[in-house]
Amino acid sequence: MFILLGMLFGSDGLFKIQFDNYKFAEEICSTALIFIIFYGGFGTKWSEAKKVAGKSLLLASGGVVITALLTGLFCHYVLRFEWLEGMLIGAVISSTDAASVFSVLRSKKLNLKFGTASVLELESGSNDPWAYMLTIIILSIMKGGASPLKFAYTLFAQVFFGILFGTVISAAAVFLIKKVKFDAAGFDAIFVTAIALLSYALPTAVGGNGYLSAYIVGIVLGNARIPEKKALVHFFDGITGFTQILLFFLLGLLAFPSQMPEIFLPAAAIMLFLTFAARPAATAMIMKPFRASWNQIALISWAGLRGATSVVFAIIVTVDDAYTKSDVFHIVFCIVLMSVGIQGTLLPKVAAKLNMIDDEENVMRTFNDYSDETEVQFIKLSVTEESVWAGRKIKDIPFPRGLLVVMIIRGREKVIPTGKTKILAGDILALSAEGFYDDSNFVLSEVKIDSRHDWCGNRISELSIPDDSLIVMIKRRGHTLIPGGKLRIRNGDVLVMTSNN
Repeated sequence: MFILLGMLFGSDGLFKIQFDNYKFAEEICSTALIFIIFYGGFGTKWSEAKKVAGKSLLLASGGVVITALLTGLFCHYVLRFEWLEGMLIGAVISSTDAASVFSVLRSKKLNLKFGTASVLELESGSNDPWAYMLTIIILSIMKGGASPLKFAYTLFAQVFFGILFGTVISAAAVFLIKKVKFDAAGFDAIFVTAIALLSYALPTAVGGNGYLSAYIVGIVLGNARIPEKKALVHFFDGITGFTQILLFFLLGLLAFPSQMPEIFLPAAAIMLFLTFAARPAATAMIMKPFRASWNQIALISWAGLRGATSVVFAIIVTVDDAYTKSDVFHIVFCIVLMSVGIQGTLLPKVAAKLNMIDDEENVMRTFNDYSDETEVQFIKLSVTEESVWAGRKIKDIPFPRGLLVVMIIRGREKVIPTGKTKILAGDILALSAEGFYDDSNFVLSEVKIDSRHDWCGNRISELSIPDDSLIVMIKRRGHTLIPGGKLRIRNGDVLVMTSNN
């Protein structure tokens, strides 16, 4: 939809906005890609992903190389592209798109067998740096600036400095986050954003792969025990969503639909070969030695969605000095549009058809914002002289199962209770219970009482309240009251009510 929106505003669209500044778009997109790749690591739960790390990382590296090579050969020998130009197209579209894969898995809640969801997440999150390296190296060869020795050093520097800086920056960042206490909410998100940018900038300055470094930092930070991690995951989820929208809109804005007929057939041919030959061959070569079933291989092959990263690499190619005879940008445009539209839409149906759905699994466990731990909530209760608990030992009080007294505040003293501890009038009890979460339409609403309201002056027991509603709290002059049947409602009260609507 955002691609189409960009086309609507673009040069060939209704609004005729003349925008062909690929250099400006490349700078925006390269920055956006930092966050996409960083979040690819940050949002992945390593405790789940490490079970399939070997095969996933091989797919992310060897799988990308095989896919690029096969696609390049197809472009050269079948579609008659120049040799290096065909390999360049193969490199640009060789990686799968993490944000698109994550989005489909989350939105459709695809609970897949054999840890397939973790395989897809770790692969799609970590394969972009490899596609980037291939793209940069091929562009360098096309310009005649890559001798065998320089080629070897470039590859070494990209990997070595990317891993080195990623490891060092992530260790330092975890140390600082645990030691520094931020004064205001949101500063931790700003700090981690700065870390993500730094993780790209430093290795890039010395010839390393900044995207590889950003991915490593993301996966270390996302799986470290740091404060407000859930909030950070949601923050970067929003940032990634925004950058996806920006990238697809820019793609549509830069595109010229009038040029589509000339490149549609070769783009469709590449898309078909990539989907039904190159990607399945690469997946089978990597996964079969791990004794993966053919159904799992078929699903992983189909889930190789192309998206925002391919767009960025296509723009990098467009602004580079290397000469390309073909319209690489518009070819990638068509491939991405078909991949997202066809593969992404049909992925849930393909998974069901291949019998790869497992209702006993939970795909959300593979993301860092999922919590499989029971959350505890605390409530405060004041003990009055009339209370049936006053003067009794805790062991003698028939508390409901799941309710526990965890602290007694007695004047300025804080008492950690045992069964023999006696509760006194005037005590304030802190009780714990399992938190309640529900997906039904369980809503709270406020009712403000004035002198003309029918309930004003009446006791709660005298009110005609619907059976599916309940007054759970009354706010009175800055105080909070938990209502009982004898409590009389006064002018100015605010009733907090629950209902199942």
